[in-house]
Amino acid sequence: MNELPVIVRTHELYDQISKITEKLSSLKRQTIGRRLEDKTLELLEILIMAKNAPRAMKAAYLIKATAANEIVSFHLRTLMEQKLANDTTLHQLLAKNDEIGRMLGGWRKSVQ
Repeated sequence: MNELPVIVRTHELYDQISKITEKLSSLKRQTIGRRLEDKTLELLEILIMAKNAPRAMKAAYLIKATAANEIVSFHLRTLMEQKLANDTTLHQLLAKNDEIGRMLGGWRKSVQ
């Protein structure tokens, strides 16, 4: 299947996040780790729905995706502030998340 680059990047982000959350303590894994993974999966689901939606509905999905992307960014920053994972790795994930945000912005402009 030929996937959109933003979906591929988001899937890569999820894979990397799941590796980080595996290493968290049980309490942090069940709180911030679970929320981060769930929100990233939700972002992926919204992107797939936007890809398959009629043009008139794409903008609404992309607005939801942008909000989910910002929440993922917030959770990643929280991991960094609490020093729960390697700073270099988290900076790389934040950069990838920012790239996803830029892709979403471009996609939103193209459908409006």
